[in-house]
Amino acid sequence: MDISREEFCARLRRILAEQFPDEVVESLTIASDLEHSLSGIYARGIQKNGSSLRAILAVPSGASSAPVENSLTFGLLWLDHAKETVRRGCIAHHARGLHPQLNLEIYEFDPRQETFSRIDPGSGGNLDSWLAPRRETQALLDQAKASIDPIVALFPQAITVHPVVRSGEVFLRFRGLAFACWDDGRIFFGVVDPRRKLTSASESALQQLLHDLESHRHPEATDTRHSLYRQQSERWLESIVRSDVTRVDAALDSRFAYAQVFANTFSERGIRDLLTVTRGGRLAILELKATEHIHLPLQAANYWLRIHRHLQQGDFSRYRYFTGIELQSAAPIVYLVAPSLRFHSTTDALLRHLSPEMEVARVGLAESWRRDLRVVMRQ
Repeated sequence: MDISREEFCARLRRILAEQFPDEVVESLTIASDLEHSLSGIYARGIQKNGSSLRAILAVPSGASSAPVENSLTFGLLWLDHAKETVRRGCIAHHARGLHPQLNLEIYEFDPRQETFSRIDPGSGGNLDSWLAPRRETQALLDQAKASIDPIVALFPQAITVHPVVRSGEVFLRFRGLAFACWDDGRIFFGVVDPRRKLTSASESALQQLLHDLESHRHPEATDTRHSLYRQQSERWLESIVRSDVTRVDAALDSRFAYAQVFANTFSERGIRDLLTVTRGGRLAILELKATEHIHLPLQAANYWLRIHRHLQQGDFSRYRYFTGIELQSAAPIVYLVAPSLRFHSTTDALLRHLSPEMEVARVGLAESWRRDLRVVMRQ
């Protein structure tokens, strides 16, 4: 592993010298720097041309999608660190969410020709997404209603329903933890990955599962190390916030809180998104995280770009979101919501690089948010 990384670094140095003959590679490393949250996955360097300096971050060819997707976060952290050191990258579809004064250059490496091709960061890259029409969501809930209502009625304060239009399924969650799924008239149950079919013979097993969930996935549970208590904490936080978004900000409209508004499901990011609106009609995005997450600012910017584009296209009115509300044309406001001690130390540095059009409010919660959702910090 170490040899291949060093070989990649040496190859990158040679190609940079060939591609940019007027610039000198002053430093290049692929070692991790935990103090500055810089991953050893990426090669990082400094190029010099006269008095001009360029910070470089490169993703090894053959890397999985996650390091590529997350490279912009580390690119910005490296830029910040490089600026401090010398005193004096990245994914195109994220770049439109960055500050326009940021001098960002993105290059794509062709391993066959061993050349770099510059990509226009202003092109916006791939922002393809489409909203799930509310009528389709409601139609799916109507189909499942007779089957799921008796289960929801057992613990109505804890169980929520989550339709997934793309797959035609409706998931049941107990304080955020998936425990059952309706699919074409049948119900399957089991924690996280429902597999057991609900029949008259298995009904007692479902009741026992619900009893265990109520005992262990409860705000006042004594065994906070139990797996049912600890699993999917972001989903639990989402269920609490979704029940009353005014707990985050009194200016929000408690009637609206949409989760998973996009019909094309994205990969699990470890961050939960809620879309709501202020009482004045301005869209509001709530990005929720229960633990530290270095990519929170950049992933919020990516979601904001997509929501903003759908707002400009009039899609929310077209697909019957926010019925009775006249939406403002202003860009959505973003709330980063997490326990106050769980914001990553790099959050402020990354937020400085985001577009000034993206208004961000950082909301810190008390660590006891499961028992009592209280805002203790707002920036």
